[in-house]
Amino acid sequence: MTSAANWQLRDSEEIITGNDALLGQTHCLVAMTRMRNEALILPDTLDHLSSQVDAIVAYDDASTDDTVAILRAHPKVALIVANRSWEEDVVARKAAEARHRGLLLDMARRQLPHDWMLCFDPDERVTCHLRDYVAGLSDADCDAVRVQLFDAYLTPEDHAPYTPDRELLHFRRFYGPEQRDILMLWRNRQEIGFAEGHGRTPQGTTVVKTDLYCQHYGKSLSVAHWEETCDYYIRHFPYETYGKKWEARKGQGIHTESDFERPLYEWGEALFANAVPMAGAK
Repeated sequence: MTSAANWQLRDSEEIITGNDALLGQTHCLVAMTRMRNEALILPDTLDHLSSQVDAIVAYDDASTDDTVAILRAHPKVALIVANRSWEEDVVARKAAEARHRGLLLDMARRQLPHDWMLCFDPDERVTCHLRDYVAGLSDADCDAVRVQLFDAYLTPEDHAPYTPDRELLHFRRFYGPEQRDILMLWRNRQEIGFAEGHGRTPQGTTVVKTDLYCQHYGKSLSVAHWEETCDYYIRHFPYETYGKKWEARKGQGIHTESDFERPLYEWGEALFANAVPMAGAK
């Protein structure tokens, strides 16, 4: 495994300090995220996490909107790695995900000592209070937690576009039963870190439990955003594994069933009871 401490900044990357009062303190829960052009939902994302985490470190991958300015202005954001040059090569960009997160983890360990790390994407909402949750875990319970993630969908009954004055949590009514278990939480142990090619999932965890639920809004912000998402995967990801699938989804933003031809459910026990485990499918 490649140690997080071995990841290095590149010439196109700059570390920006946010709230420096957070640096050097010992924290219960620190959060890390990487993003590009998330200005629409980012204010709500940061406000949603404010009462749950002690500090946030972020990697901005060459955003062309106000993402970096929003990050810098928020009191829970301690450090930002700002990349000025977006990687055009599909393979290189995918491989870089682990390095981006490795940089963030290394910075957090050095400047924001913590007990637990949360790795999240801006369009995700874990539905429990995370600080309370990790505070209730004993050392014997686990060293990492996989969270059960479900995609929210635009439907004929519910397809008004998301606007920044709304809370994203529970914004949509219907969700697909496809369940992806995403490793989002882990203890601050040196043996846990990112290895090239593993993207979002750190290596070195030993006792992992699956718990909690997460709403994912990447498919359901608006019809226009759906079309932008389709174009993004078509243009910037391998065609056979991503582009072909998303090309077929163009013009199909409003759903009566999931992308995998299964019934949609309202958030709650019926959804969880009908969950279909998936291996990272989007």
